[in-house]
Amino acid sequence: MFEADLIPIICALLLGGTPEYRVAYDINEGQHSVRMDCLTSEHAIEIGLDDRRSSYDSVHQAIFYAHLTERAPMVIMIDTNGVEDNAEFQVRTVAQALDVDYRSYDLDFLIRWQMTSYLRNRYRQPALSN
Repeated sequence: MFEADLIPIICALLLGGTPEYRVAYDINEGQHSVRMDCLTSEHAIEIGLDDRRSSYDSVHQAIFYAHLTERAPMVIMIDTNGVEDNAEFQVRTVAQALDVDYRSYDLDFLIRWQMTSYLRNRYRQPALSN
């Protein structure tokens, strides 16, 4: 499973946010945009996979997205093996040092959450009356 497959599970199903949210900004050379992994009413969120070098940029991205959206930054790491590896340790340590919200979700939990979402949705809907 790829990070892009997990973003909607985390963002929409778990956090009630908007996945793949695009924000435009202007600088001297013109207009640019970024696509953040998730935007909620409270957080601008970057999601990373454990044991990936690209995850080291997660804190930077979350802080920049938070600046653009006036939300609090958050980093979420997806743990695929049940062990905190070097990338997870470094990202968690830097996030905590910079007071950035940090969470970690187990890959198997995310898959089960997606597979059972229809059950939770069924119980949220009011029962039909005769």
